[in-house]
This record gives sequence, structure tokens and C-alpha cells, in this order.
Amino acid sequence: MITPSRLRASVVDPQTEWTRRRLQALLVGGLALVLALLVGGIWSIVMLLQEPDSGPADGGEPGGAAAADTADARDELAERTLSASTLDEAKPGALSTGTTGTIRLPVPTGMGPAGVLTGYPATPEGALAQLAAIDQAALSSLRVAGAQAVIKEWAASGGPTTESWSGVKAVAGFLSSAGVGADGADRLVLNVTPSMGLIKGTVGDDFVVPCLNMVVEVTDTTANRAPVQVAVADCQRMVWSEDRWIIGPGQEPAEAPSLWPGTQASYDAGYQWLETTP
Repeated sequence: MITPSRLRASVVDPQTEWTRRRLQALLVGGLALVLALLVGGIWSIVMLLQEPDSGPADGGEPGGAAAADTADARDELAERTLSASTLDEAKPGALSTGTTGTIRLPVPTGMGPAGVLTGYPATPEGALAQLAAIDQAALSSLRVAGAQAVIKEWAASGGPTTESWSGVKAVAGFLSSAGVGADGADRLVLNVTPSMGLIKGTVGDDFVVPCLNMVVEVTDTTANRAPVQVAVADCQRMVWSEDRWIIGPGQEPAEAPSLWPGTQASYDAGYQWLETTP
């Protein structure tokens, strides 16, 4: 894609058939970590990674002060907090009769590394669309190695790694809690649908912090149960690199609220509907 609020990980009793409530708690305890949405303090990912050195502190190298100011502005934007949310607000809820805006996402023009759609323009909407493609590819794989392959190709130097990225940790934590192996695709089916989003802000033309509010649906193919759905949110630092958006260096941004799309709470948080522009 995701911040429902933090809920400590649920442990599934292997002798007990999953109930809707149990799986929903599992989703929020594991997948709600997804991509920097860290539940109940279980994960504490602090990546105080710095931008590349821009020159001596005394300003002896031209552009040093400007580069430092840019880095500070990026950090301030990423760290700026958004509204909080609760577990109940992440579950399917009453839809609002109010209105919100629409963000028109560009369509991809090709397939990039690790099976991630790409070819989005150098615009804030393009950054949001690229983040959605990254999240969908990583999470839907339901494989630790799959999520690692995605972040290996889609993070800048100094950004999240195959071990530190919250998306990898989320997939690993979810599969562990579900009692399945590192490849959960033989038992679980997971669909990720980016439904709403917002542009938290930009710094220049090559740095955007977009936020997604996604619906994650999980089906346990070994149990006669209806799929479980929950909203998850994700914000990332996106930087323009040559011809595409990638996840940039630095600490992952403050979490966004995970809110069921279309509820009044989702409107109040500033989310807008996502619509693909042909």
C-alpha cells in the first residue's frame, strides 16, 4: 500500500479455527505494521540515517548550507504527525454522506524491477501512484523474500533495507503470527486495494511524502470463513531518481491514520478518493 492504532500481536491457537475477530486482530497486529504503521510499540524502527555529506559545516563548499536546509525541511515534513486512529476505525464502518476530493493517479507505462509497475511522472500524484505499486507488490506476495526483493530494488542508498524496512517486518510478523512459513501464499490470499490517499507535502520538485489508505483483505483458504478486511495506511519518503520515484533515505515518516475508506473519520483526516486517470 497500512496507522490503525497499535495493537499488540495476537497469537493464533493452532487448535482453534480462526474466527473473524481473531483474524482481524491478527491483521491489525501484523499487517497494520505494514510500511511504517507500527502497532503497539512491538516494532520500533528508528533509522536515523543521514543524507550524504554535503560539505564542511563552515560553508567552505558551495551549496552546503542550502543542502542542509533541504535535508532539514525533508525531515520536518516526514516527521510531522497526522491524526491518530483506533482499531475500530480501521474496520468496516458506517459510510459518510459527506464529500471529499479526488486525487487522479496516472497510469503506469511499464513494469519495473521486482514486478513493480512503474513509469509514473515526476509529480506528487506520480509519487503516490508509485508508492501504491510498491506496497501492492510487496504485501500481495505474502512472502518475506518477495517483500525483500521489492525494497532492494525500490529504496535509495541510506533508505530502508531488506532487513530494516517496515514492510518486510510486517510480512514476516504477520506470517509468524498466522503460524505459516516464510511463504504464506499456499494457505493465505491477500489483496491490497489503495482506496484513498493524501499528499502530506513536498520539498522542491523531487521529494514528496505521499500517504495511502488501503483496504487489505485476507482469505484463509484452509478454513470455511469469509475474507477479513481492514484498513491500513502507509506514508513514505519518495524521491525522484533519474526516471522514477523510489523510497528515499532517512527515517520512515510518522504514521498516517488507518481509517475505513468513506467514513467521516477518513474525510476528516484529509484523505481523498483515488481515481486512475486513463
